[in-house]
Amino acid sequence: MSDLSDLDRRLLAALREDGRMPVAELARRLQVARATITTRLDRLVTSGVIVGFSVRVRDEAALDRIRAVSLIEVEGRSTDAVIRTLRGFPEIAALHSTNGAWDLVAELHVDTLAEFDRVLGRIRGVDGVINSETSLLLSSVLR
Repeated sequence: MSDLSDLDRRLLAALREDGRMPVAELARRLQVARATITTRLDRLVTSGVIVGFSVRVRDEAALDRIRAVSLIEVEGRSTDAVIRTLRGFPEIAALHSTNGAWDLVAELHVDTLAEFDRVLGRIRGVDGVINSETSLLLSSVLR
């Protein structure tokens, strides 16, 4: 994505805001011709920068779910074993390796604070996990 122009980046930002925005509206917002938007969209799709268009549906049940991000430090070379163990936790919606002080980032989804407390204890109890820091996600300001 390093080959993207400023216009490409602004176009992608507008589509992240509203993926259904009409080409005419995109052109007006970005102050370019509709043909320019169409050409850019075609190029972004063909090059694989845009891999598809989808609809995001608000899950009313998920609005009350407790979501958190847990930063996890792993001892030595036990990362693969820790990952295998954490993959079995249904409360972990996503797990990412990262660089820096933390080795893994886990996205947690639970229904209650009691569940949240239990899953944190289980994560901290995994052999190879030596430290963690967890933050609750309060509201989403960009998706």
